[in-house]
Amino acid sequence: MDTSAGPVHLTSAGTGPPRVVMVPGTGSNAAMALPWLQALSARWATTVVDLPGQPGLSDPRRPRRARLAWCGRVLDEVLAAMEVDGVVVVGNSLGAAVALAAGSPRIAARALVSPAGFIRLTVDPALALASAGWLLRPTCDSTRRMLRLFVAPREEPPATEVEWMALMASCCRTTLAPPPLPAELLARRADRPCVVGVGEHDRFLPPQRLAPAVRRTMDLDLRVLSGMGHLTTPGHLDVVVSLVAEVAGPLAG
Repeated sequence: MDTSAGPVHLTSAGTGPPRVVMVPGTGSNAAMALPWLQALSARWATTVVDLPGQPGLSDPRRPRRARLAWCGRVLDEVLAAMEVDGVVVVGNSLGAAVALAAGSPRIAARALVSPAGFIRLTVDPALALASAGWLLRPTCDSTRRMLRLFVAPREEPPATEVEWMALMASCCRTTLAPPPLPAELLARRADRPCVVGVGEHDRFLPPQRLAPAVRRTMDLDLRVLSGMGHLTTPGHLDVVVSLVAEVAGPLAG
């Protein structure tokens, strides 16, 4: 569909209320989020948004500043054009910050997984070194070394994620981690049901740092997801579906 940011591509599957709109994270899109679409659309009518400015089928241009507010306005336009009320927005990583930045009255609830937007992401020396190696020489080996820090200890990242991230670093310029959203905006978002979950092994968003921020800004208890890192692999999507069901269930009627 056409938006003020150019064409935005949507991918949909499934039936049944409420409508779920999923916003992927940095460097991701509907093609990489197909496991999410498959899991969510088994329960609800689900649409995945390719964010403009990210590698995917939407417009590739991105603004130089205020990107979260810009993406939030684009999501508001998408929801207005879909003409569906009572939407549950599911955001992952960057997508969670975009879900919070969007203020559409069509949003009835939010489910946020590994959410940016609350605190600055932690980048420890091991992550910084692995990320630099990935950007300077984006082979499958360097990408796999980096993504091992995105998953739980002794877990291997999915081969599709390794292949995609290596390709992305070779062909695109990735965006930086988004900054926290203003505290007053987050407080306003507390007027809609919301559930927030993060992996117990998330090195970017350590639960001990994220939990106080979520409590302070939105008066919510953080759900710590066992055995999960920052990257939500297909094996953890049943937990994601359960989180979404907490806010989608009351809207199904």
